[in-house]
Amino acid sequence: MKILSDFLRSARGWIRLAAVTLLLFVGVRGFVLEAFTIPTSSMEPTLQVGDFLFVNRAIFGGEIPGTGLRLPGFRHPRRGEVVVFRPPHDLRRVYVKRVVGIPGDTLEMRSKRLFRNGVAVDEPYARHLDEGGDAIHPGMGWQSDFLVAATPGPRHRYVPSRDTWGPLVVPPDRFFVLGDNRDNSEDSRYWGFIRRSEVRGRPWLVYLSLKPEDEASGSPLARVRWGRVGNFVE
Repeated sequence: MKILSDFLRSARGWIRLAAVTLLLFVGVRGFVLEAFTIPTSSMEPTLQVGDFLFVNRAIFGGEIPGTGLRLPGFRHPRRGEVVVFRPPHDLRRVYVKRVVGIPGDTLEMRSKRLFRNGVAVDEPYARHLDEGGDAIHPGMGWQSDFLVAATPGPRHRYVPSRDTWGPLVVPPDRFFVLGDNRDNSEDSRYWGFIRRSEVRGRPWLVYLSLKPEDEASGSPLARVRWGRVGNFVE
């Protein structure tokens, strides 16, 4: 009987430990950290395909698992900050881009150069690979509803392009985001502003980075980009 009693006492201890561990895991994942993988090249060179990130969810307000409710965040997204969010055209997906405009900002792009509130923005992180002609995208027509009042010419004649658009005013509780790989990024230029409520977190750390399988040979360790492991996202 003593052996059985000791066994049951030990089993209860392990069950309690497992329950506490599970609760901590769910809490950390829901409120503090979330893992995220980079699937496309839209944020190169800052983030590369095959980067595995830890995302800080608490900074903008973590979600209570299974409820859809969110806790208050510590602050709002800032200009120049990389964020993870759900895009307005497909809330089932999760994107990562850089915030270039916050509520009240006036944004304009002239021949690939970004201007904010009339001043050219220094963007050392931005990449431009397409030296050819500009590209007009039919999905950019949404911008005409947010042009500044002094924009010359009728709004129905506004023809924005990938590299030249605006000036636009960012409305309240919205943010304008761009990919660092400007010539190969699906971002706010095409589908509009993102809502504050859809911002999930801020990428914090690259905990693993793998080259595509066709670029590495030999052992699995040959795929690891060791120079990126442990890098903070800026």
